[in-house]
Amino acid sequence: MNMYVSNLRKALIPASIAVMTLVSACGNATDKNSAATPGQSAAPSTAAAAPQKVVWWHSLGGDNGKAVDKLVADFNASRKDIQVEAVFQGSYDESLTKMKASMDSKTGPSLIQVYEIGSRYMIDSKAITPVQNFIDKDNFDLTRLEENITGYYKFDNKLYSMPFNTSNPILYYNKDLFKAAGLDPEKPPRTYEELTETAKKLSKDGVSGASFAIYGWFMEQFFANQGSELLNNGNGRSGLATTSLVNADAGVKTLTWWKDLVDSKAAINLGRKTDDTKKAFAAGQVAMILDSTASLRGIVNSVSGKFEVGTGFLPKPADAKEGGVVVGGASNWILNNKSEAEQKAAWEFIKYLSAPEQQAYFSVNTGYFPITKKAYDEQIVKDNMTKYPQFKTAVDQLHATKLNLATQGAVMGVYPEARQITENAIEEALAGKKSPKDALDAAAKEISTKIVDYNKTVK
Repeated sequence: MNMYVSNLRKALIPASIAVMTLVSACGNATDKNSAATPGQSAAPSTAAAAPQKVVWWHSLGGDNGKAVDKLVADFNASRKDIQVEAVFQGSYDESLTKMKASMDSKTGPSLIQVYEIGSRYMIDSKAITPVQNFIDKDNFDLTRLEENITGYYKFDNKLYSMPFNTSNPILYYNKDLFKAAGLDPEKPPRTYEELTETAKKLSKDGVSGASFAIYGWFMEQFFANQGSELLNNGNGRSGLATTSLVNADAGVKTLTWWKDLVDSKAAINLGRKTDDTKKAFAAGQVAMILDSTASLRGIVNSVSGKFEVGTGFLPKPADAKEGGVVVGGASNWILNNKSEAEQKAAWEFIKYLSAPEQQAYFSVNTGYFPITKKAYDEQIVKDNMTKYPQFKTAVDQLHATKLNLATQGAVMGVYPEARQITENAIEEALAGKKSPKDALDAAAKEISTKIVDYNKTVK
């Protein structure tokens, strides 16, 4: 049994104990703030009730962290009954590890931001209260949110967490290089075949036509864009996934195309870091790259006017089935080892974060999508779209996505490990150590074994 599974088992046992303890406590607890029993006079209050504290663990640093701090400060200024303390906990992996360690105590957060690929674990941990519970009690109108975003976090038609920061991948290209190569700078390639021909025409004078970072997220997106599921059992949504399908035709076709691009010198392999492809793109050394929509402002600013940045949809095979992109990013989860009052306060903060004004501010200052439709009506969003017209591509791509099991995204308890295994396979194929099919066959087998081991700990 691998270390991840062992740690998960250790985390799940105390989590179950915590849940039973909470249920027992709720059955005997008395709300200190409840009204007086009929027939009795309420005791005179000598002091105002202390505000309910909510501790929010998040993983947004730098400028994104500053945007988070502003949202929290504004919320606290607007409420006397609730005060939120935002605590940066490092990367998503680091934050989740800390949460697992706190599950058998009261030291953990009221609310935690978890990356999308941690969703299966969060549900299996039994440590959370689905936000659907609060949605139903409040008659909260979910239709105000983007369906293609909430769709990822819905399981059995129940929303378990509230999306917060959301992105998807798009194609970035150098319009000036397109013009110099006699290509239409307003028509980026939409298919694998078109991208290959475009990259060949752009590869000259020391410039490489394209470079895609070896990132498992991109392979997942290529699957969804072909309407293909990455896991069995409805991408792990109609039942627990047991088998990886990364070696399906969608994967082999994609990796074969990717390898041919590199072998033909139409593309260059710069390794696993998207930072490296972004730097090469900004320096004018690479004409096309893939990256997150959340990177758009940073990429445009890094170019500093040296050339015009264009954006296009994620490419797919010309004969692909109907599909689209899967949202990336993270969502907020309410922990159930806190009092009912604390959980309700966390929900109030979640509602605040989802409002158009807050979503508009967060989107403009981070580059993530607004999760709320009416945020696009806010003037700061309109102004930002004028300044960064390339962002319209990302919005159009999100709205063009047809929500189905493929585009909802795969869910499994060993997603971080599966992503690394996929990256190993891509790396081996691009380096010529294995054929694309052999590399993906081995990856599928290894991922499937880890999924089965994980599922045993859940049962």
